[in-house]
Amino acid sequence: MAANRQPDRERVMLILEQLAALYPNARCELIHADPFELFIAVILSAQSTDQRVNMVTERLFRVFKTPQDFAQLHPSELEPYIQELGLFRNKARHIIAAAQRIITEFNGEVPQERAALESLPGVGRKTANVILSVAFGVPAIAVDTHVFRVAHRLGLASDRTPEQTEATLRRLIPKELWSQTHHWLIFHGRRMCSAKKPACERCPLLVHCPAGPTYLSTKK
Repeated sequence: MAANRQPDRERVMLILEQLAALYPNARCELIHADPFELFIAVILSAQSTDQRVNMVTERLFRVFKTPQDFAQLHPSELEPYIQELGLFRNKARHIIAAAQRIITEFNGEVPQERAALESLPGVGRKTANVILSVAFGVPAIAVDTHVFRVAHRLGLASDRTPEQTEATLRRLIPKELWSQTHHWLIFHGRRMCSAKKPACERCPLLVHCPAGPTYLSTKK
């Protein structure tokens, strides 16, 4: 099945409309009660699934809830709570150092400006985008592995890096849809367009997908 050849913007909007219909409840799946809990959860989510992170934070947030709680810890005190996650030692150091700076430099509140967020330990552009979008309602497209993979398969981007992919998506997609598009692409990547075995044969987006015929041919 060949992909339709609509103009780029028209095809993009058709894809977004289909994603919206498929995932009307797409949202951040990291469970959190406030911006600081989200901040911790996003740092913990690197190279870990949201499901695993939610299991860890359910226990973690019973004991430590505020920047003050985390700032006073030694990494060896935090590590046992998060050791089932990848890179847990680095994450423990980053979380404690970030909590200390949130207290000393930002009056105990997670900053709402990108530059300030990215100045904190463990926070890169992707993490900052998630926090800005989910916690503070700032339009942003965080490009994680799912967004990168699905955007490339659908022909929305062909860039080599997440940063370049984000810039391309920001040009293609109306700003008011940036944040929701991030969630739609993640939901599609987790539920249908998986890395190793995408379910192309049942994907409603196949007609718009340049990569679909290639994956379908391997299943014959």
